[in-house]
Amino acid sequence: MNIDIRKHIISNFKDAQIDEIKASIESSIKEKDEITLPGLGVFFELLWSNSDENSKEYILNTLKNSLN
Repeated sequence: MNIDIRKHIISNFKDAQIDEIKASIESSIKEKDEITLPGLGVFFELLWSNSDENSKEYILNTLKNSLN
């Protein structure tokens, strides 16, 4: 069985409203369920790929500060 997680996640959320995406992210984080990590990774990949250099710098600084 070969599942393309990226295509599946993007397909599932293609027509979702912002509040639905937010609820899904918050629920995934709150539940701390390992199974949701690939989906969050797809969201992060989309965020990163569509961010300008200033936004990427902000993301990196936020991540770095969160790791300390």
